[in-house]
Amino acid sequence: MRPGAAPLPDSQNNPVFFIPDSSEVRSMIQDNSPSTRRPRGIARSALALVFGASVAFAAMAATAADDPIVIKFAHVVAENTPKGKMANKFKALVEEKLGDQVVVEVYPNSQLFGDDKVLEAMLLGDVQMAAPALSKFSRYTDVLALYDLPFLFQDLDAVDRFQQSEDGQAMLSAMSDKGLLGLGYLHNGMKQLSASTPLRVPEDASGLKFRIMASEVLEMQFKAVDAAPIKKPFSEVFTLLQTKAIDGQENTWSNIYSKKFYEVQPYITESNHGLLDYMVVTSDEFWSGLPDDVREQVKAALDEALVYGNQIARDKAVEDKQKIAESGRSEIIELTPEERAQWVEVMKPVWGQFEEEIGAELIEEAYSANQAD
Repeated sequence: MRPGAAPLPDSQNNPVFFIPDSSEVRSMIQDNSPSTRRPRGIARSALALVFGASVAFAAMAATAADDPIVIKFAHVVAENTPKGKMANKFKALVEEKLGDQVVVEVYPNSQLFGDDKVLEAMLLGDVQMAAPALSKFSRYTDVLALYDLPFLFQDLDAVDRFQQSEDGQAMLSAMSDKGLLGLGYLHNGMKQLSASTPLRVPEDASGLKFRIMASEVLEMQFKAVDAAPIKKPFSEVFTLLQTKAIDGQENTWSNIYSKKFYEVQPYITESNHGLLDYMVVTSDEFWSGLPDDVREQVKAALDEALVYGNQIARDKAVEDKQKIAESGRSEIIELTPEERAQWVEVMKPVWGQFEEEIGAELIEEAYSANQAD
């Protein structure tokens, strides 16, 4: 490219034009020395070139300005889950608030990226929003491992109290130094244990292979009961259970029902031993690059969608458990207080293994949320 020449940006198969700078224009049309004087037609051609290129540039810039902002929202679960319904609600609310200004494209069931790749894709600009399980952020921060600690929260009310606290909200920015920004929390629910054999006390899990997300906390949780944790993608769980490559898994009623795990697992223990929550995230580059008014409306739409999704999570925990029970495909085991206490006694010491990474004070603050004001 000639020094000083400004390129018109190409778009797919469009040709690339160069706009001469002022010195080049002068040399083409204003040099009156006898030895270099150009015919008048050439001068006119030069002016036409400049004018035509300028018009083309302006037209392309206007087209770019008119193009909608596209938000690709990728997730790994079905559309009839709390996350799936929340994402579709968000899409509808953005369209309602911003019309053609912003287009939200939702990709469920790992159609675009799995949780193991989506954050890398986000930092590369290939996807703009996602809602991975909190366990998936371990590569970017230690502090969110808090939510994997077994028996930390008694129920979703306690989770809400902590997440809405100053500490809980501060955790949304835990990955800002890595270019990721948390926009809000979404519940799926409390986790249950499913297996090929009845699980009533910790000894029943000894020697069994359980699929887990990529989380050191979850790994230690299952090792505490002498089980074998195996890290595998969510999309592979049904096949692993069906082929008996694993003996069990942990999940919410919503996921157990929507992914039909209950059809290949004869026993489900209602343990409520852990939390499966998500964080809706975006890249700081994308978020800060939005016009202020657009960013404000997108955030308002997301906040409304999260309220909607969190209520669905509560409702579906009840509804999907009932559907599984009515199917007759899997026996639901309800623990006695004494049986549950044994699981707590064996798993709770896992907390101490992660106090340094997470922070003892933060763990205590989260645990105190079990006491309503």
